[in-house]
Amino acid sequence: MNCIHPSATIGPEVELGTGNTVGPGVVLLGPLTVGDDNWFGAHTVIGAPAEIRGIEHGAAWDGRLVGTGLSVGSRNVFREFVTVHQGHYDTTSVGSDCYLMNKTYVGHDGHVEDGVTMASSVTLGGHVSVGAGANLGMGCVVHQRRVIGPGAMVGMGAVVTRDVPPHAKAFGNPCRLHGANAVGMSRAGLPEEAVDFLSRAYERGEVPEQPQPESLREAWAWWRARVAA
Repeated sequence: MNCIHPSATIGPEVELGTGNTVGPGVVLLGPLTVGDDNWFGAHTVIGAPAEIRGIEHGAAWDGRLVGTGLSVGSRNVFREFVTVHQGHYDTTSVGSDCYLMNKTYVGHDGHVEDGVTMASSVTLGGHVSVGAGANLGMGCVVHQRRVIGPGAMVGMGAVVTRDVPPHAKAFGNPCRLHGANAVGMSRAGLPEEAVDFLSRAYERGEVPEQPQPESLREAWAWWRARVAA
C-alpha cells in the first residue's frame, strides 16, 4: 500500500493514505494526516513542532505530541531535506499536487494551497499563506504572516515583506510588483480579457479592489480573506 524505507521514522497519530513513497531518513510526526500518492525524499521532516521560544517541544516520535496538527493532501512531491512544521495556533496545511524542491521550509500555521511550486531553499515564515498555482523562485524568503496570491510568480532571491496579489509577477529585495504573470495566466486557461485587465492594472501599480472579469473573482476572494485574517 505504501513504500516505506526501514530507516524512516513514523510517529504515533500519523495517518497515511495509500501509494505514498517514504524515503530514507524521513521523519513523519503526528498529529499528521497524509493523503495518497505523495513522495517524501530522503531526510524530509514533516510535523516537527513550531519554532517558537518557550513552547513545549514534546517528543512526538515517542508519543509526547504537541501542536495543533498538520494536513497534507495527495500527489505532492517533497524533495530532500524539506521541512514542514506543526501548527501552533492553527493546523498547518499543504494541499495537493504541490512540488516542494530540496531544502524548502514551511513554518508553523502556514497554508499552501493546491498546485504550488517552490524551488530550492524557499523559506516561508510562520502563518504564511500561498495561493493555488503560485510559483516561488529559488531562495525566495517570505516574512511571517504574508500572503502570496493564487497564480503569482515570485522571483528567485526575493525578500517578501508585503502581500503579493493574485497572478502578479514580483521580485527583488524588497520584493515589489512588476506586472502580471501573463504567461502563467495563459497556461492556467484564463481568458485574454483577464490577462489584459491585470496587466494594465499592475503596470499602473494598482491592485484592484474587485476585478471586473468574472474569471478572477475566486482568486481575489481567497486573497482578500487571507489578507484580512
